[in-house]
Amino acid sequence: MKFPFINKKKVQEQPASKGKAVVLSINSTNRGLDFLVELFQQIRPADPKKVADAELKFKAFLYQLQEDKSLMFSLRRALLSQFVNSEVKSALTESGLIGSRGFIQEFTSKIKHKLVPPLLKQNDFLFVIERIFYKHDDYEWMEKIDEDLWVRFFEMIGIEVNLSEPVLTSQLIDSMQILSYRLAMMGLEKEITRQYKEINNAVFPFLEQNRLVNLLVEKKHKQYTEHENKLILTGITEALHNCLQSIRWIKDQRKIVGTSLAETFLLTRMEQHVERMFMILDAVDHDNQFNTRRFIHYFITVVKNQNRKNSLGEFLSQNLGILAYQISEHGGRRGETYIAKTRKEFYKLFVGALGGGFIISFIAIFKNLLTKVVMAPLWHGVAYSINYSIGFLLIQSSGSTLATKQPAFTASSVASSLDTNKIKGRPDLDNLAVTIAQVSRSQIASFAGNLLVVFPLTYLLAMVFYWATGSKIASGAEALALLSAQHPFHSLALLYACFTGFFLFLSGLIAGWVENYVVYAQMPQRIRLHPFLHHQLGRRQMNWLVDLVENRLGSVAGSVSLGFFLGMASFIGKTLGIPFDIRHITISAGNTAIGFFGMDRPVDYGYLSIILFGVAMIGFLNFLVSFGLAFYVAVKSRGIRLKDYPEFMGILWRYFKNHPADFIKPSKV
Repeated sequence: MKFPFINKKKVQEQPASKGKAVVLSINSTNRGLDFLVELFQQIRPADPKKVADAELKFKAFLYQLQEDKSLMFSLRRALLSQFVNSEVKSALTESGLIGSRGFIQEFTSKIKHKLVPPLLKQNDFLFVIERIFYKHDDYEWMEKIDEDLWVRFFEMIGIEVNLSEPVLTSQLIDSMQILSYRLAMMGLEKEITRQYKEINNAVFPFLEQNRLVNLLVEKKHKQYTEHENKLILTGITEALHNCLQSIRWIKDQRKIVGTSLAETFLLTRMEQHVERMFMILDAVDHDNQFNTRRFIHYFITVVKNQNRKNSLGEFLSQNLGILAYQISEHGGRRGETYIAKTRKEFYKLFVGALGGGFIISFIAIFKNLLTKVVMAPLWHGVAYSINYSIGFLLIQSSGSTLATKQPAFTASSVASSLDTNKIKGRPDLDNLAVTIAQVSRSQIASFAGNLLVVFPLTYLLAMVFYWATGSKIASGAEALALLSAQHPFHSLALLYACFTGFFLFLSGLIAGWVENYVVYAQMPQRIRLHPFLHHQLGRRQMNWLVDLVENRLGSVAGSVSLGFFLGMASFIGKTLGIPFDIRHITISAGNTAIGFFGMDRPVDYGYLSIILFGVAMIGFLNFLVSFGLAFYVAVKSRGIRLKDYPEFMGILWRYFKNHPADFIKPSKV
């Protein structure tokens, strides 16, 4: 494959002499940029999603670069002309770093710039990046190319030599000073210092790195010896490592003291600044050991940021990921209680589910009785919501289990295992397969316990009501309507089951957010010291209130919110005239029992089997949507992309093939 990049007469300023090619002048900024634009135009694959095509073209380019010394020299000079004559500070101090502005301000700014892009100066290095990589999907093929090929490319052109140019070195050190001052200021924020008993311990590494960076900057005016310069650079490296350790320590405390969106946002920004300073430090230390891979990562990141700098979806995704971490972190802790690792835990979940099914049976009866009360649709919705909420709260307070409330918590726990169990920086996919098997059998235990009680007990309660009052809760057409509402093919039951899965997921997020807020805001301690409550409540009442807030408020918030989500869905659908309602497996099973008892004609068992299949599918979709959304949010919040690990499905399948029983019940241990 040949690359007709540029006519050599165009790029050479004068003919070659003595066997050496005389290529672009370093000061020839525009001609150098044109050369780079045309060069990467030839490398760019037709389809950025086809990895093989991108790598094939890139390998052909590397081969020609190795064979054509004139092209190599031209490329070196073209790149060097851009580095030396372009302002790289904005690329180093802005691109790829979370902005300091608030969410709303940043969001509106991106909307404006999406319509009319901001003006970049021609000597800005980001202008160079946008000119060369002008297609919005350029970063896709750049990310897909094997990193070793990029390493070979940059080592061939000698990028470490380019970064030692005095003009560029000055810009690098100035950029490091800007980042250093920002990092020091962020280290003084209350979200950082509040975690430490001694404020000096909190701020020391952040202030120390700034002091040492300022010493490095003074090198412009004072002549340090090589030994003194090396000591300063070593000190900066050590201080930055200490900053990272402080950040990680604060992150570890989140499980104990909670976190806030502001803190999570700030810690992410601080980590980005430290990593950027490490990259600059690596370029200016003159130890001839340039970390090419770190530079490649930054280079591709800059291209991606410029390609997607005004992407609203990217911006929302990043910020929602930050928000999700603080919510899912506490959800993961609760999820561990819903995962059966031993037979004892398995049977405990099953017994708890039996209790949950008992309570749900009464919820289903009361809900159907409420439909007979004449009231406005809004108040019907409120009545249904209160009925559901009271039932869910009873399940919680009695220590019982509702199968469909587990996924939102267990998904966070599964994602947390990815975060903590790593092998050489990669998630432990074998451990993930084992955890999914544990979740599968835990859900089976809960569903089985719920349904084994709900259907027969609701049928029995409907029979008792008939004996006591002489009328059925639902009969004739009403009973048939209850059954047909669960039909998987003749109704929208499966769609409504997906809506319910979303509500289950959302209630789990609310529970996690409330639990996190209680811990972070130190609500139990503040209640104990509240002057009014301290004098008005006795010790027993105060302890009860503190225990409620500290250990149960999140669950209460999740139960009440889920009750209102489910209760108001039908009202919203009828009011807006849209197909919007809920189908919850246990409530659907209860309705099926009531409808089955109320049938006036002989039961068609073929039809009933389809209805029961519909109830099973409702439960499956409840779980799938709730678990899937919660798992996606929890994984995204940890910066893990499972599509980067396509081998996982094979690992999961092999584990299932070798240990199928583990997905149903725990093995004997």
